[in-house]
Parts: sequence; structure tokens; C-alpha cells
Amino acid sequence: MLSMDIIAEIRRRHLVSGESISAIARSLKLSRPTVRKHLHSTAKPVYARQQQPSPKLGEFQVTLQAWLNTEQHLPRAQRRTAQRLFEGLQIEGYRGAYDSVQRFVKQWKSVKNGPTTTQAFVPLVFAPGDACQFDWSHEHVEIDGVPQTIKVAHFRLAYSRQMFVAAYPRETQEMVFDAHNRAFAFFGGVPQRVIYDNLKAVVEAILVGKERRFNRRFMAMANHYLFEPVACTPASGWEKGQIENQVGNVREWLFTPMARFASFAALNDWLALRCRELSQREHPTERSQSIAEHFAREQPLLRAFSATFDGYLEQMLRASSTCLVRVDRNRYSVPAEWAGKAVSVRSTATEVLVVAEGAQIAEHARRFGRDQLICDPWHYLSVLEKKPGALRNGAPFVEWDLPAAIQQVRERLLKQPRGDRAFVELLLVAREVGLDALQVACELALECGVVNGSLVMNELRRLTAPARPVQLELPAQLQLRIEPLADCGRYEQLRSGQYVH
Repeated sequence: MLSMDIIAEIRRRHLVSGESISAIARSLKLSRPTVRKHLHSTAKPVYARQQQPSPKLGEFQVTLQAWLNTEQHLPRAQRRTAQRLFEGLQIEGYRGAYDSVQRFVKQWKSVKNGPTTTQAFVPLVFAPGDACQFDWSHEHVEIDGVPQTIKVAHFRLAYSRQMFVAAYPRETQEMVFDAHNRAFAFFGGVPQRVIYDNLKAVVEAILVGKERRFNRRFMAMANHYLFEPVACTPASGWEKGQIENQVGNVREWLFTPMARFASFAALNDWLALRCRELSQREHPTERSQSIAEHFAREQPLLRAFSATFDGYLEQMLRASSTCLVRVDRNRYSVPAEWAGKAVSVRSTATEVLVVAEGAQIAEHARRFGRDQLICDPWHYLSVLEKKPGALRNGAPFVEWDLPAAIQQVRERLLKQPRGDRAFVELLLVAREVGLDALQVACELALECGVVNGSLVMNELRRLTAPARPVQLELPAQLQLRIEPLADCGRYEQLRSGQYVH
């Protein structure tokens, strides 16, 4: 049933302005019989339908209500949207429309939560290349078979609505740096401004009004990429409403049901691919074009950059007597010559780098568990040279993933007298020539059936011996014209004492 204001507009436009019934029907998206029906209606409608019937949903209402009652006790991030509930009902055999499910869910929520008030906002317009919005969200995924809560960095170009997301185990400053590096590489440039919440990795202090004291290390990144950081008013999410909406959409599109991947690298590769695929959706304000088409116009207006920001957090630590430094409750090894000395540890989103005297002395893949020991066995080789017995029970060597042939030779040598020292001598040579050469030497020794340190060392030396020089061809001027002849008789004269000078 049409409302009285629509009926009044139909009558005014036809009877006063003289518009045709077809023009009014096209303008108001009504059928011509409906327009014709209300041309002579002046009284208030007697009937106004209070509830939309849903005959096809009827038998599924019990199932839908049971799902809603169950999921209301779950965290908000794990509850299904009306669209997901509709898809679930289709699996159960429902053949009705989505609108019926949406109305049922809305009515159920209004009964549970009571009436809500709608807050008014001002629509915002952004120029191409002007602004990008940033935010974090918490999502639930399964990484390498382990369910866990991860942090997802969200970026959204305000003009084109092109988005980028990347997943991390934590929400720390080095993750913020890495996320910006990935996002700007994905966009192919840098916007003029980036809009943030007042997260600690960005803002150190909130001053009067819009004044902020930004983190110095964060400002180093902003100066590197030459963008202006803008911090929102506290508790005013509407100032970056696009990214607030994106968080909910991405949770529905990408993390429901739970995503499962072998590693964060595999997850992030998939997220980047899905961001490109989702850019084919229609633009929210100019529906005749896609997000990708708008981004194609915006991308040339982004500021190009030549190098990514070296986003690490640095701290000075002293290596222990066991050649370890502690970072985030985990221990990482350094070369033995730096035991007991101060070193600089640089933590990125994916690596732990150790620097001393201006040179990098160690590099490890970063771990995010607790009480883990991450050792490079080569760091302890100089200790083994003096204490070869540590080869049997030393933590860096017990779980050393050596090639099969080298492992077999090691096991055999350790059963022989002074075999540990013999194997250490092989490792000292392998440090210079590489494990590949030692592996071949061990394979040759195993083929012979006789395994001892001398035999393997001989094979290793033979494999790594420098190539013999190419025989030189002398020019004709240096060649002897009369070559000396050997005279064995002179040796007999020496023996008989008859040789005369």
C-alpha cells in the first residue's frame, strides 16, 4: 500500500503538472495500473500491512531462530550475517528470497535488543589520491592446524574504495611498518594523507583538539613516504567510516567460515589475491563502474616511491655466555665470538637481525611463541673446535637438519674413538667450501663401505682442490732449439768416483 505522500505526488504531477501516467510510473518505479488506480484516491488508506508474509520461510523459521539463539552467545566476530544465514538455509532446502530471511533476522534482533536510534552523519567526498584510511581488526583463523586469533591491517583508498588487507600475529609497531610497505607496494604509490585511530604505535599523546604528538619512529616512516598522518577524534569512528564498514565486510567475505592456511605467508598471498578480485565489484556511489575502474584513474595520482621503509625496532642487548640474545621471550643465537658483548637487535615483522660494529652478524626468521630456542649451528663452530664433545648433546646440533649422507657419517664417526673431533674438522672445512661438497664426500665414503674421518677428509679435499692450471704454450722465440739429452752414464761415473768436473 502506497503512503499518502506518494499518492499526493502522483495526483499533483498528473492533474496539476500534466505529466503522463507512463512518465510518473518510470520516475517513481511503479506500474502504470498502480498510478492510474491512485489518481482519484483522496482518502487515507484504510489498510497498511504491518507484517510482510513469508510463506516459503514458514517451515524454516524454527531452524533460523535456533541458529540465532545459539549464535547470540558467540563473540560478535563469529556470528553469521543475514546473508550467511540465508546461504545456510539454502543448503537445508529453502527456496525463498533473501529479503524474507533479512526481515526475520531484523525483527528477531529488534525483539532481543529493543528499538535503536539512528545517528545522523554528513556524507564525505574525497579527491583521487587524497586519502587512505587505516584500521586493525581481530579475526579467527587456523594457521598450520592451530586455531588462533590474528590481527588484520586494513587499508582503503577513500576515492576509489580499493582495499588492501594483511594478516599478522600481533598488533605492534613493526607490524604497522610492514603493513604500510605491503599496502603502498600493492597500490603502486602513496596517498597524500593516511587517517588513523589514536593507536599507540602511531600516537604518543592526544593534545588539545586535533593536535597530536606522533611517535618518532612512526614519523620517520611518514617522512620516508612523504604522507601526512591524520588522527581521528577519540571515539569518533565516523571520521573514517569507510574502513569501519570494510572491517565488517572483510570479516564476512574472507574470514567466514574460518580461513585455514599453512602459514602467514600463504594467508597474505591469498588475501592480496582476493583484494584484487573484490575490486571487480561495483563502486558504492557510481554503480555504473567498478572499484577497479576507479582505482585505475586514481593510481597515477598516487606519489611514486623508490624504496620501501626499513621498518624495524632496535634494542641494545648483551649476548649471554651461551651466545644467545632474548627477544620477545624467545632466544636467538649469535656467533660465538660475540658472547658476553653488546649487540644491536633489530626486529621486523618477519625477521630478527643482529648487528655489531656496523655489520650484520646473524639473521633468524622471527618466532612468535614463547620460550623457543632458535639456533644457527654454525654460530657455535668455534666453540666445537675447542670442545668437540659438545657435538653429542649440544642443543644447536641435536636437532640440526643435516643432509642424510652427512647425518649417517656423523652417527658412524661418533661411535669411533675421537670421532667427534674428526667430524668437527670436517665441519670446519665445510664452513669454507659449503655443505654440498661435504655431502658429496660423505656419499662417496658411504659407497666405499669404509667410513672414517681421514677418508671423508681426503674425498672432500679432492673435490674442492683448485683446478690444475692450463698448460702454457710458449712462443717460438722461447723454445729451445737444441734440447739437452739425458746421460745416464754420468750417474755410473759418480758411483765409481771417476767423475771429473
